[in-house]
Amino acid sequence: MAGTSKSGKKVFSDAEMEAMQDAKVERKKSKKGDGEADLLAKVAEMNDSDRAIAERLHALVKENAPDLAPKTWYGMPAWSNGAGKVVCFFTAAGKFDTRYASFGFNEAALLDDGTMWPTAFAVTRLTEADEKKIAALLRKAVG
Repeated sequence: MAGTSKSGKKVFSDAEMEAMQDAKVERKKSKKGDGEADLLAKVAEMNDSDRAIAERLHALVKENAPDLAPKTWYGMPAWSNGAGKVVCFFTAAGKFDTRYASFGFNEAALLDDGTMWPTAFAVTRLTEADEKKIAALLRKAVG
């Protein structure tokens, strides 16, 4: 059975298994799907607080990094560069039943700053100051 070890212990949570299945489907349709429609459909499934954050993040990406393409990645909202590499993504708190959502950047983001820099941020809500910070990071991430 997928998600369990040989001893029968659960290795992945149900949410993790669902995310892996979502990724499998996303890979199959990545060339012919409508990334924004897929992203907005996933956002619509979220609880109210996650949805509010995800909708605002999507708007911030469109405003500050318009070359990034919306898509889903492991069943979560994400935005990729022209090479198809995910630059940033949102993980809803409700998806994995965690205390906070997160907004993160992958290796394709041009955020290098010395020998160590943050790549993900916990988000419980977005303030105007948070949005300014994210906007600056997005602009830097895409060069």
